[in-house]
Amino acid sequence: MSRFDVIIVGAGAGGGVLAGLLSEGGKRVLLLEKGRNAPDYADVGRDHLRNQRLSQYGVNAGPDDLAGDPRVFEDFRTGKTHTALAHQGGYMHNAFIVGGGTRVYGAQAWRFHPLDFRMATTYGVPDGSSLADWPLTYDELAPFYARAERELGVAGDAGAMAHLPRFDTPYPMPPVTPDTVPGRTLRAGAVSLGWRTNPVPLAINSVPYNGRPACIHCEECVGFACPVDAKNGSQNTLITRAALTGRCTLVTGASVSRIDRNDGGRVTGVSYFAADGVPVSVDAETVVVAGGAIETARLLLLSGIGGDQVGRHLQGHYYPCVYGRFDFEVNDGVGPGPSTSTCEFNHGNDGVIGGAMIADDFIVLPATFWKRNTPPGLPRWGVGAKEWMRTNYRRVLQVCGPVQEIPTAHSRVTLDPDVRDKYGIPAIRFSGATHIETVRTSAFMFDRAQEWLQASGALETWGTPPGQSLSGGQHQAGTCRMGDDPRTSVTDRNCRVHGHPNLYIGDGAVHVTNGGFNPFLTIMALAYRTAGHILAEG
Repeated sequence: MSRFDVIIVGAGAGGGVLAGLLSEGGKRVLLLEKGRNAPDYADVGRDHLRNQRLSQYGVNAGPDDLAGDPRVFEDFRTGKTHTALAHQGGYMHNAFIVGGGTRVYGAQAWRFHPLDFRMATTYGVPDGSSLADWPLTYDELAPFYARAERELGVAGDAGAMAHLPRFDTPYPMPPVTPDTVPGRTLRAGAVSLGWRTNPVPLAINSVPYNGRPACIHCEECVGFACPVDAKNGSQNTLITRAALTGRCTLVTGASVSRIDRNDGGRVTGVSYFAADGVPVSVDAETVVVAGGAIETARLLLLSGIGGDQVGRHLQGHYYPCVYGRFDFEVNDGVGPGPSTSTCEFNHGNDGVIGGAMIADDFIVLPATFWKRNTPPGLPRWGVGAKEWMRTNYRRVLQVCGPVQEIPTAHSRVTLDPDVRDKYGIPAIRFSGATHIETVRTSAFMFDRAQEWLQASGALETWGTPPGQSLSGGQHQAGTCRMGDDPRTSVTDRNCRVHGHPNLYIGDGAVHVTNGGFNPFLTIMALAYRTAGHILAEG
């Protein structure tokens, strides 16, 4: 295989953006993806029991070999360990597929709040935490947010985003679901509470855009591919653009085992196992690791790069969810589901650090609803259980949101000394737990969600605020945080690994904090910024 200008490890949100922009900028790019390519809807499928949202018997967007890539978990209370396969609870899987999580995500396209970049300055540093400020500000990232919104295709109402500085340019499309029964119900409740609301911005076409059709409002969105290709991910936008240049080579089924260096320590390329298990080494002037915060940390650890900070400060998002039962069918079946949110509680809450956006959620399929969303005490089988489901499935509304987590240095990814994957590569080992302040903030947001549902007319509500645990199950971040000081960070403000002028990171691993919002748009905005820096370097 010939030498490339850039090798990108991972074809997800950030890696896809970088592949498109660097190829268009004249670079010869090798894009390596651990999973498969699945360009058609049928390639991902619609199995309600085998998908990235409910992996009861398997997943639909990788890993395809469920036993070939195990992960090890250390209980922070007891120190005992257990091993999980890719479809089992607690695996903390992202999609392993071209497009990564954007192939099957719900596409909530939020910008972070300006204070999300200044958490330590705003709140101080809690004892036992590793809370820190970003080396970047919201204003520095805003132009890249706008470009991602335009080129990816985001539907929303910029004028309603009152929690943010005024947008310089509006969203390119109007909201996807401006008027649904859940939305009307929640907006009425918010008015009675004096809360402002706004439509949920989605990277989904509300009108035909970029040559692809509008959303058909089906009920199978999050966890699945889009049947009409109206959901905008890296696979049908920036990776497509990369392919059109003729300068991007995509290789799937590639498990990268090492970042290669020469005797002087300069990065020279990567080594990987091809889909048939054959080891391959390939050279490049620049390497970008974009495998997601967990796999990226693993690769740096395998390569002995990045120092002691690699793998630490692992974050995801706590999701306090409350369910409310109404005396009418509040679930009208109009997908994708999220329509109405409030950002009243992202910051400025007495006695807690940070907060969250909360909103109505994606339509919950019957199998998932039965497994996770029914009230406590309901019989799990029998005539009564069936009757409750028949009567109430469409009468339950869910409100939840991603809580701003407080990182700790001991929440981390390391390499397990004993367990290995199918290629003999050391498996990921998780340890630690999120900070207790995250638990307190989650309890606060749980109360707000419950208050909103009750004000909206719910007859009863239920749910359980999250307890202390290791986070990172969705929206993984923080394991290679950016910063100006190499002693406390892994990359600089341009996402370049300290001490390695031609090695970059292109995913959520660089996030210092992970915001009170879904993070993919921030991952993409940073990738736009990083691509510009790489091109400017020549």
